Amino acid sequence: MKYCRFLLDNQPHYGKVEIRAGELWITDLTHAPEEDLAFHLAHSRAGAPSLDIASLAFEPMPLGAAQLLAPVTPSKIICVGRNYRDHAKELGNEVPTEPLLFFKPTSSLLAPGGIVRLPALSSRVDFEGELAFVIGRRARNLQPDANWRSVIRGYTLANDVTARDLQKKEAQWTRAKGFDTFCPVGPIVSDEVDPASGLTLETRVNGELRQQGSTQSFIFGIPELLAYITAAMTLEPGDLILTGTPAGVGPLAIGNRVEVIIP
Repeated sequence: MKYCRFLLDNQPHYGKVEIRAGELWITDLTHAPEEDLAFHLAHSRAGAPSLDIASLAFEPMPLGAAQLLAPVTPSKIICVGRNYRDHAKELGNEVPTEPLLFFKPTSSLLAPGGIVRLPALSSRVDFEGELAFVIGRRARNLQPDANWRSVIRGYTLANDVTARDLQKKEAQWTRAKGFDTFCPVGPIVSDEVDPASGLTLETRVNGELRQQGSTQSFIFGIPELLAYITAAMTLEPGDLILTGTPAGVGPLAIGNRVEVIIP
């Protein structure tokens, strides 16, 4: 299934996404995932602990006509640095021998089509298009040979926006990666793809192709990443993991339009 999160009558809702005549449509409402506590709390306060979405009037609409929100409400956003050899080399870094992890705060989330705010504290802000995946059930101490697909709800797209000058200046990357609006995500989550088959990721700036890479070029595949991450911390439903960016990153300027694409 594919699903999105969007505003309906100024309230967040989740919608089932399907293809109609080659175009993505929100065809029906669907239940909010368990981790969206704000959604469930809001409807509980309204006297409807289990919202009956069947009772809500909804007309199918093109995805592009909806006021979209980030499709996830994670408790944490975990990112993998330098997971493509060509990207590590283009920045003059060593290829890592084990996954390089960092966090982005949930306050950095941005809806698809939203505006990235270039902070005055930075003189260079870069785009980094990435495949991301969403956790579907609690996971701890996963082994590399475990059924890792069973803990993944689906996949989405993300832009790991980075204040490059601050990243180079500071030993850890929290500030460089963590500004508000520095994690555009979405528009949908889909379980209908298989990264192991080799998905082609592209990033375009103002329509110009700037990044192109295959998920088959990961230094560390998803099973290795899940084993490495869950050896240290418990992953909860809704947690978002960004898998790294290929070569071709570059600076953004006011007015640029960035598109991250996987067919």
